[in-house]
Amino acid sequence: MEKGDKVWEVFIQKKSGLAFKHVGNVHAYDKKMAIHNARDLYTRRGEGRALWVVPTEAIVSVPLDDSDAFFDPADDKVYRHATFYEIPKGVKHL
Repeated sequence: MEKGDKVWEVFIQKKSGLAFKHVGNVHAYDKKMAIHNARDLYTRRGEGRALWVVPTEAIVSVPLDDSDAFFDPADDKVYRHATFYEIPKGVKHL
């Protein structure tokens, strides 16, 4: 990677209304070049309807070392799981 060259994460939306999905990354000096590189690399065969490029350093994530502790609080709230509730008799569609 040359000086000034950044890594950009690429997200594609297949159809209007669907979620964007991460498909990979590209190297580029600026956002315009990143969009062009992403289009050329990831949508050559009409795979997408919309495209996002995000600088890799702008993405925030939970460090793998902390993931267990970060997600632990959900384990003690069983009422958040559908299995906690009983379905009343007579209910056909829930």
